[in-house]
Amino acid sequence: MRIISGKYGRRRFDVPTNISARPTTDMARENLFNVLGNLLDFDGLHCLDLFAGTGAISFEMLSRGAASVTAVEKAHVQCAFMRKVATTLHDDNITVVKGDVFKFVATCARQFDFIFADPPYDLPEFAQIPELILQSSMVKPGTIVVVEHSRAYDFSSLEHFAQHRVYGKVNFSIFEL
Repeated sequence: MRIISGKYGRRRFDVPTNISARPTTDMARENLFNVLGNLLDFDGLHCLDLFAGTGAISFEMLSRGAASVTAVEKAHVQCAFMRKVATTLHDDNITVVKGDVFKFVATCARQFDFIFADPPYDLPEFAQIPELILQSSMVKPGTIVVVEHSRAYDFSSLEHFAQHRVYGKVNFSIFEL
């Protein structure tokens, strides 16, 4: 895993071989953050990374100045990896939550400035995820939500949809509240 830019830019971490995640490619991540750079400044933001996997998005947000990042992931291996990277970076602005994303979204009362979700593409409930986030108490006016998905999904008819970006096989739907 490579952190692309910011204070931890160009740092690399060896991802465990037994992870069950599909990490967002460096190319897609770099292009997404270029687009996001025109929409917001991460400096001081409170961010949420749902289905965090290896935490590549979380650490990219921290590297770019996020005040806090909450990373939610159910797999033990990925959670342990994120905690190890946070310790290596001496960054305590990340909170790794080992748990079910759906329960977290349903019960979280905290609001975030930026929310990123990268669910497994084969998740049966995938199509409902954007609406669950957008209708949750975690969003507020000004929150930006990004959902990574395959080309099989089109979320352009949802309220607050702003743009769709494609980088190779990776699709991002961006919502602005």
